[in-house]
Amino acid sequence: MQITMFIVICKFLMKRKNLKRYRFSALNLMLLPGLIYIIIDRYIPMVGIAIAFKRVDYSLGFIRSPWAGFDNFRFLFATRDAFIIVRNTLLYNFTFIILGIVLGLVSGVLLAEIASKIFQRIYQTVILIPQLFSMVIIAYIVLAFLSADAGFITKAILGPGREILFYTEPKYWPFILTFVNMWAGLGYTSIIYLSAIVSVDKNLYEAATIDGLGRFKQVLYVTIPCIKPTIMTLIMIKVGRIFYSDFGLFFQVPMNSGALFDVTNTLDTYVYRSLVTVNNISMASAAGAFQALMGFITLITVNYIIRKIDRESALF
Repeated sequence: MQITMFIVICKFLMKRKNLKRYRFSALNLMLLPGLIYIIIDRYIPMVGIAIAFKRVDYSLGFIRSPWAGFDNFRFLFATRDAFIIVRNTLLYNFTFIILGIVLGLVSGVLLAEIASKIFQRIYQTVILIPQLFSMVIIAYIVLAFLSADAGFITKAILGPGREILFYTEPKYWPFILTFVNMWAGLGYTSIIYLSAIVSVDKNLYEAATIDGLGRFKQVLYVTIPCIKPTIMTLIMIKVGRIFYSDFGLFFQVPMNSGALFDVTNTLDTYVYRSLVTVNNISMASAAGAFQALMGFITLITVNYIIRKIDRESALF
C-alpha cells in the first residue's frame, strides 16, 4: 500500500511544470528512500571515526574528550595479540575465499547438471537451509557433536576413554571453523553460480560437444570463461572484507573458550572484548578504523591488478 501511494505521488509530481525540466521519473524518485537510508546508516556514522583518535572520557562526552592522536593505534599494535588477531583474520578469510570459490563453483556446476527440475529445487533447498540458521543455532549444533559430556563424536564415534576435549584443544579448530563456514555458506554461493551458469548460451555447449569436448572440458573452457564476471565480482566483494570476520563464527561457535583464543581471536572478536571487558571504546574504534582502511586499500589494490590483467573483469 505504501509503495503504491509513493508511485502515485511520484507520477503526480512528474506532471508539475517545475519538475518536468529535470526529467524526473517515478523510478528515479523511488531511489530516494534507499539513498536516504544509506546516507543515514552508512555515511553519517563515519563521523564517529574521530573516537579512534580520542581518549574518551564519558564525563566530558565524545566531543569534548581530549585528543589522543595515534596512541590508540600504537597500543593496539604494541600488544602481543596484534599479530595473532591480524594473522587469524587474514588466513581464515584467505582460506574461506579460495574454498568458497572452488566448492561453490563445483556445487553450482553439479546443480546445473541435474536434469530434473524437481530434484534440482530439492537439492538447492537442502544446501541452502544452513544459510537460514542463526549462528547461535549452528554453535549449539556444533556443541552437540563436540561436547565432552554428550557429544556425538566424542561419545558415539570415539567412545569411552578416547574422548577429545575439543573446546580446550586449539589444534582442531582451524579445521572445524573452516568446515562450519563452508557448510553454512556454501548454499548461497552455489545458488549465485548456478544462476550465472544457467544463463550461458546453450549453443556454446552444443558447439563444444561437436568439437569433441567432454563435460569436464566444457566446464573448463565454456562455463568458467562465461561466468568469469560473476566469479570476479564475488572475489572482489570478499576481498573487500578480508579484514573483517564473521563474529558469530569465531565467538559463538567456540563458545568463547579462552583456551582457543590463539586460533579463534580475530579483529571483530577483539573489538567486542575490548568493549565488554575493558570498556575501551577508543581502542575498539581504532581497530574498526584499521579494518575499514585496510579493507579499502586491499580492494583498490586488487581491483587495480585485475584491471591491468582484464579490464572487463574489474569493478571500476
